[in-house]
Amino acid sequence: MYMMDYNSSIENINEIPTLNLAFIGDGVYDLLVREYLVSHSNSHVGELNRQKVALVNCKSQADFIRKLQDTLTEDELTVYKRGRNTQVGSASKHSTIADYHAATGLEALFGWLYLQGRTDRINELFSQIMMMSDQTEG
Repeated sequence: MYMMDYNSSIENINEIPTLNLAFIGDGVYDLLVREYLVSHSNSHVGELNRQKVALVNCKSQADFIRKLQDTLTEDELTVYKRGRNTQVGSASKHSTIADYHAATGLEALFGWLYLQGRTDRINELFSQIMMMSDQTEG
């Protein structure tokens, strides 16, 4: 797998446009959800996709990040807020603009952490998200 070497300088990461961080973070988050569902379910692919869509959408991501905010470090909160406050062209027709912004902030945070190689922190946050998800389902 090709991986850019931003690890040498956090300054380089902070110069990446926020929506680009969110673009990377969206892929990271989506892959984590898919991996989680495959490893925790014996469902067919149609059902796995239904479960994925329930977790990878603006409303769910916004709900998760709002609950996680108090656990973020100062730097993580700054990146989240940068993503949340970024001007976007439009929101999904199935979400509010506030949820869309919050979800963009979560994705920017995941992208920022990923580019730093901080997979332990990504996994920690993602584990918290999955615990929240399990609580809302059951």
